[in-house]
Amino acid sequence: MPLILPGNVGSATAATGYDVANSLRLNVANTAYLSVNMGTSSNRRIWTFSIWHKKSTFGGTQNIVGTGGSSDQNHIVYENSQLTVRHYNGSANDIRVGTNRQFEDVSAFYHIVVAVDTTQGTAANRVKIYVNGVQETSFEEATYPDQNYDWDFFQNGADTYISRRGHNDESHLDGYIAEVAWLDGTQAAPTAFGEFDSDSGIWKPKDFKSDVTFGDAGFYLEFKESGTSQNSSGLGADTSGQTNHFAVTNLAADHQTTDTCTNNFMTLNPLIGTSVGSTDYLDNQVYSEGNTIIIPNSTDNYGTASGTFGANKGKWYWEAQIIWNGTSNNANFPKQIGFMREDYEYTKSYLGQNDDQTWGVGFADLSTDGWGLDHNGSFSAISGATTLADDKMVMFALDLDNGKFYMGYDGTFFTSGDPTSGATGTGAIATLDSTDLSFINIPALTNATNTTHYKMNFGNPAYAIASSNADGNGYGNFEFAVPSGYFSWCTKNLAEYG
Repeated sequence: MPLILPGNVGSATAATGYDVANSLRLNVANTAYLSVNMGTSSNRRIWTFSIWHKKSTFGGTQNIVGTGGSSDQNHIVYENSQLTVRHYNGSANDIRVGTNRQFEDVSAFYHIVVAVDTTQGTAANRVKIYVNGVQETSFEEATYPDQNYDWDFFQNGADTYISRRGHNDESHLDGYIAEVAWLDGTQAAPTAFGEFDSDSGIWKPKDFKSDVTFGDAGFYLEFKESGTSQNSSGLGADTSGQTNHFAVTNLAADHQTTDTCTNNFMTLNPLIGTSVGSTDYLDNQVYSEGNTIIIPNSTDNYGTASGTFGANKGKWYWEAQIIWNGTSNNANFPKQIGFMREDYEYTKSYLGQNDDQTWGVGFADLSTDGWGLDHNGSFSAISGATTLADDKMVMFALDLDNGKFYMGYDGTFFTSGDPTSGATGTGAIATLDSTDLSFINIPALTNATNTTHYKMNFGNPAYAIASSNADGNGYGNFEFAVPSGYFSWCTKNLAEYG
């Protein structure tokens, strides 16, 4: 069975009936956001906002939607991972509806709906918050707006932002967003946008475009286009038919992704980190680009990270881009990269160090520099594998049906490896035994310095690909051809093969 961390994977079934093609990857470090100044004013009392969001970080303040200046601000925001709708009047929040529940799952998409109608006589009906199809009813604070209160979102003459507080460039959203919609003049239930899967019970998106009324200031962002202009060819193109296109800031074509609420790709997991003795390395690692990159925040600062899910059967392929400063000694080579069993306790400095639960391949300062495999305290040089260069790719093929692990560099598998050789394991650099195969196995890596690291690609890279290659199901975007019978790490493939 595949391992998927808790949360809504946004339909982990092989066929959903409705597929979301794209999302937009936001990186808080890049201060990325979208903005619009409507040509018409919205209904200030009745509206609905819907978004699918896979978080990359947690805690702090992250604005989902915001508008206003320093003394008058409306927000839908995470505050310390609690979902909150609020109005700030310059000195205090005179409206604040915030959940007790904290949303910290980084492995899956949340569906958030905020449905508002301030004309309602009952205060609790004026602001309704739904997550994954279920209404939130437990609140840290529930100070509702007065009856007939007028919000400032999407007013003609005022900028409204996605992933920004307001006019202040701060508190941005991190992670992946998809299916972003605003219904102007309608307080809708979440069933307008999604439904529970009849087999799995998982909340999933549905095709809603023709079933809702968007209204004059309504919009629908599907992120189907990759341009940077504020028009129908841009990342912020409105496909509702209302032509309320968004401008994008610090976003480019490589922020358009296929990691979506109907096919969720693996990323690295910032909730798990290495602890050696009294040192906790979780806080010493900086995650970025939708958790596809992890960099230590200082030199000589080891930290092991793993993926958000894994499997104990099937055949899996992934790649990583090498970032190297060219300095030829062990401390400055990229550290170990490979995989681990689910029972690993994150108590060693790097993959393969004196444990039999991890396998790590790294480049070493030997008599002749070269790649080698660390496992159970033993480092084995890989014959003929002596090349390392910045921006080159390493490839991985993990055959969990036959217990074989292959690795390659720049398009060629080490030791003439043939991942399609099955039980023969031609050129495999490691063999897993029956105990190993009884556990879930998860891609992982250890970084040592902030000048050398890997950019991970589990099928959805945050870097440019020169020659795009998908797996046999058409999923993933890789530099090199995926071996026949191997698949990228995404929920559709896991549901079928994992």
